Amino acid sequence: MEDLFAPKDHAEAVARFRAQVIGHLAHADLGWGQLGSALDELSQKRFRPPGSDVCRSFGASTLERWYYAYKDGGLEALRPKVRSDRGHARALADQMRELICDIRRDHPTASVPLILDTLIRQGQLDHDTVSPSTIRRLLRRRGLTRKTGLDAQNSAQRLRWQAAHPFALWHGDVCHGQALRIDGVSKPVRIHALLDDASRFVVAIEAHHTEREQDMLELFGDTLRRHPAPERLYLDNGSTYSGKLLSTICERLDIGLVHATPYSPEARGKMERFWRTLRERCLNHTGKLGSLAALNARLWSFVDQDYHRRAHSGLMGETPEEVFQKQRPDGLVPCGEDALRGAFVARTTRRVKKDSTLSHDGRLFEVDQRFLSGRTVDVCFSVLDQPPRPWVEYDGQRFELFSVDVTQNADRSRTPAEPTNDKTDFDPTGAMLDEALGRSPSLTQTKEDDR
Repeated sequence: MEDLFAPKDHAEAVARFRAQVIGHLAHADLGWGQLGSALDELSQKRFRPPGSDVCRSFGASTLERWYYAYKDGGLEALRPKVRSDRGHARALADQMRELICDIRRDHPTASVPLILDTLIRQGQLDHDTVSPSTIRRLLRRRGLTRKTGLDAQNSAQRLRWQAAHPFALWHGDVCHGQALRIDGVSKPVRIHALLDDASRFVVAIEAHHTEREQDMLELFGDTLRRHPAPERLYLDNGSTYSGKLLSTICERLDIGLVHATPYSPEARGKMERFWRTLRERCLNHTGKLGSLAALNARLWSFVDQDYHRRAHSGLMGETPEEVFQKQRPDGLVPCGEDALRGAFVARTTRRVKKDSTLSHDGRLFEVDQRFLSGRTVDVCFSVLDQPPRPWVEYDGQRFELFSVDVTQNADRSRTPAEPTNDKTDFDPTGAMLDEALGRSPSLTQTKEDDR
């Protein structure tokens, strides 16, 4: 309640202070000559003005001026008088003032010292004509405060916005948590989450030790098994969300992929607000945990039992759970398992070696089909499979891959090579001999002659 009656500015604070100093005199019944002695006595006392760290006394003439001003005009008359031309840089001509303002408008990142030094070097302004603080007051009065390079780039108008309904837009982001000490080793904590924009409902949250695209895709895939796919996915520009695989998956599932403007944290306000709430009400009070499983259990307990059930100011007092259930469109169903697995298939190109092996993701695999040796094939795997179980696709056909066991292969019998087909007569050296002897025998005769 005290803030409701706080002075609206420094001038009002000064007026209240002056009224407190001489107010009892203004309401006292003083006889002839008593005012002067009362003012002299009051001038010997010390007071601390607003905004000052030290106490001081005021002369009798100053107190007398306050006294009559308060009697005539009340509290408003005790406000300190401000020059009518304050902030106008009187030492500068009108043309120079406008020039300085135009420079700031066209070059919002230029500092006041840089502007003054440039004008002095150009001969348009003399040394010590005006101080930098005077120029700053002039520019501040005109609403031309300096912008940093980043602010200048992001000076476009911002509007408060929200998706029309649940599943229209999901936010995805990563929060860095306090490291966990596991078996005497400190390991980082990266909390991945997906947030519905319209309801602020957390559709997924999970802690990992890493911040890879693979971690995000696994979380996204598990979420799509429980919830319908969103219309759009809104992410930042980090490497976790900028991979080609994520873009391909969104295209296959008809999900619009949107990235926030670089270096614009305000555009991610809803997600940042959730992270702040998570820290204040959960992460700052988890104590010392020994595993990601323990941390994830607390994260879901917080989301389900606290966050989803608390009234949200951005939802006009409703809870995320209420809005998520009440406003979600009808007819939305999660993706089928076949469609989901098909969307999350990744592929890369590999060449099969002569020993029927190929390497993938640091592991060695082999194929049973001998004709694939030496050929370039597509190695495919589903991101949803952990660990991945890759297979080979070649010429429209699918072939299984197997982990190589070199010890077992030492005892495996080899498939013999197919015998050479001798049914077709082919004798290049015999043809050369016929040409050298000038004869044209039949192939059968040539073979008999050679014998």
